[in-house]
Amino acid sequence: MTIALLLPPQMHAKAQPFQPRLQWYLPVKFMAEYVVAFVLLVITAPIILIAAAIVRLTSPGPAFFSQTRVGKDQKEFTIIKLRTMVHKAEVLTGPVWSKPNDCRVTRVGAFLRDTHIDEFPQLFNILRGEMSLIGPRPERPEFVSTLQHQIANYLDRSNVRPGITGLAQLKLPPDYHIDDVKHKLAFDLYYVETVSPGLDARICLFTALRLFSEVAKCGFKAIQLPTKETVDRLYHSRNVEEFDEPIFEEFDEQSIEDSDLCSY
Repeated sequence: MTIALLLPPQMHAKAQPFQPRLQWYLPVKFMAEYVVAFVLLVITAPIILIAAAIVRLTSPGPAFFSQTRVGKDQKEFTIIKLRTMVHKAEVLTGPVWSKPNDCRVTRVGAFLRDTHIDEFPQLFNILRGEMSLIGPRPERPEFVSTLQHQIANYLDRSNVRPGITGLAQLKLPPDYHIDDVKHKLAFDLYYVETVSPGLDARICLFTALRLFSEVAKCGFKAIQLPTKETVDRLYHSRNVEEFDEPIFEEFDEQSIEDSDLCSY
């Protein structure tokens, strides 16, 4: 796998393709995930509706966000997410990857991203047969058209349906550069080749634990006590003078004996 990714561009066509070994499992996986997605959609529907209302009330623009992505066998489809950025965020830049601390992400959007609530509407894409619960993340066609010529076997990741969660998503951070894509592709191709009930079960369990951890972390941020820096900032903003000398004078034993307070 690693050797294939490092082949020079002229040898990309000779690289051995990655295909699922357990072909019988793919239709079983699809049917099982369809049932699970339907149940999850019923459970998360109130959360999606509440989050959509908050997005609509806190920033101009629609609550939901749709975007064209590349799915299985390079077929394009429309992905559905809760909007986490300002409306028409790419009107001036065109298609670009999100960056750390991206200024286009709203405050509510940052919370939705941290808790992955923005991904919940993609359960509709699973019910429409366009995505899976587990698989490589669907990429945008603008990026695929470039990456397929720069990275060996890149299109092999579309030999399975793209997923909401996956091995690469759990093991590595979001893509910010082409080197990040190369590292993630190795995990994606490993999943494509070795997809199995056991691997999917472990990914599901790890995803549930990660989701619980992220939600707990956000909850802790919401109730945490003020930090020392916050307290000091307020304290000094009121121009409170700091005393270089102790407020109370120190007296030695002799001065106390000579004091009138000690005479009767």
